[in-house]
Amino acid sequence: MTTDTRDLTRTVLMVLFILALLLASFRIVQAFALATVWAATIVTATWPLMLWVQARLGGKRGAATAVMVTVILLIFFVPVGFAVSSLISNRETIAAWIAALPEMSLPSSPAWLARLPIVGPKVAEAWDGIAVEGTKALLAEIEPYTRKVFGRVMGRLGSVGAAVIQFLLTVVIAGILYSTGETAADGLRRFARRLGGDRGDKVVQLAGQSVRAVALGVVVTALVQSALGGLGLVIAGIPFAALLTGIIFFCCIAQLGPILVMLPATIWLYSTGDYVWGTVLLVWTLLVGLIDNFLKPILIKRGADLPILLIFAGVIGGLLAFGVIGLFVGPVVLAVTYTLLKEWVASHPEAAASDPGQK
Repeated sequence: MTTDTRDLTRTVLMVLFILALLLASFRIVQAFALATVWAATIVTATWPLMLWVQARLGGKRGAATAVMVTVILLIFFVPVGFAVSSLISNRETIAAWIAALPEMSLPSSPAWLARLPIVGPKVAEAWDGIAVEGTKALLAEIEPYTRKVFGRVMGRLGSVGAAVIQFLLTVVIAGILYSTGETAADGLRRFARRLGGDRGDKVVQLAGQSVRAVALGVVVTALVQSALGGLGLVIAGIPFAALLTGIIFFCCIAQLGPILVMLPATIWLYSTGDYVWGTVLLVWTLLVGLIDNFLKPILIKRGADLPILLIFAGVIGGLLAFGVIGLFVGPVVLAVTYTLLKEWVASHPEAAASDPGQK
């Protein structure tokens, strides 16, 4: 019996051609990949809001799309413009504060700080060290690190134009997805069903739920923390409170928390001799920082019925692996993997028979 080598050759050539076609296609769309991922994430997370806007505008999809795109543009350009304007208008005050920074001094740490569990003694010891040696010694110690950070920041300033172009491209793609959302979703679900049947369709829906859940948890928690943190800064009389509130919001979105902004503000109050408001702001800073620990899990759990540990592993791991976009990509990848493994294990007859829920 002979083997028809022509069919084998034809199959190999077809596979190679398809691989080459896929590789070429990927290289072509590679420049749009990040913008597309961001746009798909934004549209998926805000799709219910877009439908609500559309219903209020008499069912006009074009008008609703225009409103959503305008809101996205305002969310980006208004804070940036306000921050730049604030820095320019207060440049002399900022320069004077930076010049006086080496001469600032701190009082001794409050007695209750050392009584805090685990971190209290170390924080109090570091505080007292700075109070004795002064901020000049601290600045001299961190100077090598600040040089490196400043060098990296200056090195990235050249890519600001590229970042703005990426953002505008993201907005354009988001507008297209808002306009043709149902068609895009239907095509994606049909592709998933072609790969995995009903299970593939379920995975696509789960991915959408995961994106909305993480967006709800991360963004709403960041809004609450930045609002409360900004309120504390205003009441305590911290200068540039509005600008610092915007920085708090972006820190919370990046999972860095409000303490990076509020703790230096607290230290500044102590250095000016305002011990009462410094202590009040310190306590408020700790309370605002702890909100993240219980509010975010509640919001994420409401959006997607998945193990909360899985979601947090995806958020933190995705952030470390892919940057800010990983906040949304990480949970989706882990959720899809978890669901596929769970369905695969449950599909085995012995696993189904031993599952108490099946009896």
